[in-house]
Amino acid sequence: MGVMAVRSWAEMRDWQVGLLERSTGETLATWNARVAEQGFADEAGLRDWLKQQGVEGYAQMLLVFEAFGYPDFFTRSADELIENQYADRPALRPIFDVIIAALPALGETTVQTRKTYVSLLTPRRTFAIVAATTRTRVDLGLRLPGREPGGRLLAAKSLGNETIDVRIGLTTVDEVDAEVHDWLARAYEANC
Repeated sequence: MGVMAVRSWAEMRDWQVGLLERSTGETLATWNARVAEQGFADEAGLRDWLKQQGVEGYAQMLLVFEAFGYPDFFTRSADELIENQYADRPALRPIFDVIIAALPALGETTVQTRKTYVSLLTPRRTFAIVAATTRTRVDLGLRLPGREPGGRLLAAKSLGNETIDVRIGLTTVDEVDAEVHDWLARAYEANC
């Protein structure tokens, strides 16, 4: 049995600070001072400049938030964010709960809650996302590089982030069957 952890946004911020410092060799305070010296008027200009400095991904997102403010969802708890995702579609919440309950059997996983979806991570990277995409469907997006849609696997256009290759649409708890568990396990293994 694996271990499952839920990462709060505060922990995510701490992780991003560590990532920034490891990847650049400079502290968050140093970067904040450098950004302030540049006097950026908008986020796009800051992102372009950071990219030129070799700062991308989560480290870039951290510095943008530091400069222009953190979104309110960043300061909410994981439970609050999940409750908000299913507030107007309570019949879908059990689907989410069944998927989350399956995670310890996969291995070490981290649940990272965002405003509109939940990322599932191996110790290495995101392997799946769970999103209440419509009022009647939860999508389980899977990171399965090279896997083409077919059968229950559908195209994952605009689901979560660009690393999600395919998705399985789920409308009832009963649809979270052995095949879904198998695909979830395959995505986990492919991303360890």
